[in-house]
Amino acid sequence: MTETTNALDLSYEEWTEVCTKRWELPRYRAEQLCQWIYGKKVFNVHEMTNLSKELRERLVYELLILPPITVREDESKDGTRKFLFQLYDGEQIESVLIPQGSHSTACISSQVGCPLACSFCATGQSGFSRNLSAGEIVGQLLAIEKRMGRDVENVVYMGMGEPLLNTAAVLKSIEILHSPKMRNLGARHITISTSGIVPGILELAEFHIPVRLSVSLHAPNDMLRGKLMPVNRKYPLGPLVDALKAYWRATGERITIEYVMLQKVNDEPEHAYETAALLSGMSVYVNLIPYNPIAIIRPGDKGYSRSSAGRVKEFSSILSKLGIEN
Repeated sequence: MTETTNALDLSYEEWTEVCTKRWELPRYRAEQLCQWIYGKKVFNVHEMTNLSKELRERLVYELLILPPITVREDESKDGTRKFLFQLYDGEQIESVLIPQGSHSTACISSQVGCPLACSFCATGQSGFSRNLSAGEIVGQLLAIEKRMGRDVENVVYMGMGEPLLNTAAVLKSIEILHSPKMRNLGARHITISTSGIVPGILELAEFHIPVRLSVSLHAPNDMLRGKLMPVNRKYPLGPLVDALKAYWRATGERITIEYVMLQKVNDEPEHAYETAALLSGMSVYVNLIPYNPIAIIRPGDKGYSRSSAGRVKEFSSILSKLGIEN
């Protein structure tokens, strides 16, 4: 029985091994195949014209190149595109492409659903099915680039799921995207967004590719954060801040702090003062996010409303006065 290889799950070292040992091909074939897939976004072996006809006919049965299937694509007035992708077991995930002047950022998923159940998050209400493989993560970017006809400059692991609860696949996908022989995406163009998984942040601090880090804070004390984000009960703010300092010392990279503004919940002046005190001594940038209301599905979840412009301005002003960029 012919053994098939899932192309998008392979690191470059694995590509070389498969080509030389399993297929008994020269090493340069690994680079050729990767350039077709990651450089030219060609997923059909028959279109890889610098391979012999005999080799193409052989690889059709032995090489699977399976980016996700686009089920739906929606475009907002500002040019943001939301993609609903279907995986090959029928599960569905979302990715988003955000235009930023001459550049663009792809927000990609790391899990089907999310197990963290943050009370203000639509994905958290949908439940959790499974982790994505490295190839399923990478495939989202390739599918977007194929659709757009151009490369995307930045990637943020900020779609569905918590990346640092799927660390092995996420770190392997980063290696694939970063490899000069594959997608060749610079480390400073890759960001991991986490809800505060302390072991994963510490692992990221030691990772050989110094990618950027974004952390969902959303509250400056354990009591409030525990109500908004159940993950805080396992990884409270003390250990989280220690992990952030370890990452910052190891990489020298400024950390982005995500803070969704909820009217009369986490947007009081005292919350701004607490946030500044919590983050003092680190290089951070606080991103104050307008809340987008969601439909309440699960009993017990609370409805929230967006903070007024005046409350956001006051919160921002306090942070600025205390030396916290935002």
